[in-house]
Amino acid sequence: MAYDEVLAERIRELMAARPGVVERKMFGGLGWMIGGNMAVGVMRETELVVRIEPEETEAACREPHVHEFGRPGRKPMTGFVLVEPAGVEDEAELARWVDVGAARAASMPPK
Repeated sequence: MAYDEVLAERIRELMAARPGVVERKMFGGLGWMIGGNMAVGVMRETELVVRIEPEETEAACREPHVHEFGRPGRKPMTGFVLVEPAGVEDEAELARWVDVGAARAASMPPK
């Protein structure tokens, strides 16, 4: 399995209520786009990728189960974090992260 299909379905349900959302296969997983900008995704089998304000990366990574997004040995991608499965077990926590990603993507100029 390339990504967690149960997590993908949970995200799909949360993103469905938003206008202009497009679901796309990317990076061996799934991503949800708003205005052509990635909001959230399921990558690395079980982790949630969330787009955030770049200046909020350090604070987000201090939260439990959250770390920078990037390839090992390379500089992390600015403005994205990974949330481990334990950080989104609770529906309210998943919804919070989806809201963060959706708000950031919607605030960006459309592509």
